[in-house]
Amino acid sequence: MGSRTALVTGATVGIGRSFAHQLAARGHDLVLVARDAPRLQHEAELLTSRHGCVVEVIVADLTDREQLATVEARLSDDEHPIDLLVNNAGFGLKDRFLDHSVEDEQAMLDVLVVAVMRLSHAALSSMAGRGHGGVINVASVAAFLPRGTYGAAKAWVVSFGEWAAAEYRPRGVTVTTVCPGFTRTEFHARMDVAADSAPGFMWLDACDLVRQTLRDHDRGRPLSVPGVPYKAIVGVAHLVPPRVLLRFQSLGRR
Repeated sequence: MGSRTALVTGATVGIGRSFAHQLAARGHDLVLVARDAPRLQHEAELLTSRHGCVVEVIVADLTDREQLATVEARLSDDEHPIDLLVNNAGFGLKDRFLDHSVEDEQAMLDVLVVAVMRLSHAALSSMAGRGHGGVINVASVAAFLPRGTYGAAKAWVVSFGEWAAAEYRPRGVTVTTVCPGFTRTEFHARMDVAADSAPGFMWLDACDLVRQTLRDHDRGRPLSVPGVPYKAIVGVAHLVPPRVLLRFQSLGRR
């Protein structure tokens, strides 16, 4: 049996890049998806030189339906099967709902929900037909908190992932949803959010986060929440009234 192949979206920076490098170290070949062609090519060359893996690149903006369809088609290619899909691509908006244009909100929804749904549909159709495979969807602890449309979108990812995990496990497919908290990547810098907008102990390391997620996926766990503080937050979120949680919605916005 040849090497397994993983497709990772948002693969050039942060959590997605950590997934790519750790999966390559595990012996996976890779399909990397991102918008930045030079960065994609750089990562492909680096991964090949370090790990000797085969790396394909797909330059795609997931807000563009035609470019998204290119990624869907790659996931549906049973002659060159994808064994693991990592739906990682995403971005956030710093301000409150009415401070953004509806176009910006739509773009975020397209990446966080529409792309995850369509890519999962393509992957699960192929994997369930073969009787094996895996999907890792990157959600957020924000899914359990009142965090505007970002939290609402990630709540969809969590709900979808928990259902898909139960639905497709009997058909040989493992679906894991990971819910990170604040993580040291470019994500918050791109939103112009300061590093001191949350206490230091709440910031996670992307490599550690991915390592925990892959362990949980290996164990067949449907939900992965890296970091003790975030396990506690998720544990109590269901018990605390929303009006109390709203007091903390400004955390991470400065």
